[in-house]
Amino acid sequence: MKINMFNKLIEKMKTMAGDRVSFDPSSLDDPVAMQVDWTPAKGGGANFRTHKLVAVNSNRLEFRASRVAKLFYLVFLLLGVGVLIGLSLPKLFSGTLSFDMETIMPLLIGLAFAGAGGAMFYFGTVPIVFDKRNGFFWKGRKAPDQVFNKSSLKYFAELEQIHALQLISEYCRGDKSSYYSYELNIVLEDGKRINIADHGKQNNLLDDARTLADFLEKPVWDAI
Repeated sequence: MKINMFNKLIEKMKTMAGDRVSFDPSSLDDPVAMQVDWTPAKGGGANFRTHKLVAVNSNRLEFRASRVAKLFYLVFLLLGVGVLIGLSLPKLFSGTLSFDMETIMPLLIGLAFAGAGGAMFYFGTVPIVFDKRNGFFWKGRKAPDQVFNKSSLKYFAELEQIHALQLISEYCRGDKSSYYSYELNIVLEDGKRINIADHGKQNNLLDDARTLADFLEKPVWDAI
């Protein structure tokens, strides 16, 4: 009895520390699953929902940045712009604007925040598209049929090349908080993975994965 209680306590402590029972891909009875890496394809992640699946029409689904993600990116951008304007304009109007360290350092900090926010907004809002009309998946602002060489695209695949959807989790440890981030990847027939979304809202990602699986008529390999 005491041994059982001790074992349960150990398992509880492992869970609290972020350890989970490892997933056995052989349970899927699929040779491709045995070739695929089951560690995160993209390190890190967010503790909020960064993307949501949107049905554009019956032939097209898109993962788009969530409102929370857009707000998060804009906070960085506007904070940086605010620092730049707030520090430079008063000195400019008063004629005291100079290029000494007392002025340059705060401006560099504001520029860093504005640049980081702008970059996060630009890359975080890139469309992630599954289109049955042209038979392609892509991640980018240009469709594959709008470029000269489709193979030059970093995130691109024909829908018929998609073998399955993979769901895995990662325990992210921060300075002030720790959380799980859940990752959705598409798995191609050759075992290659392409990351689709990575955020902390498990139920939302599960729902999106199931909707996408029905759309593609492909299985979901749920390891979370």
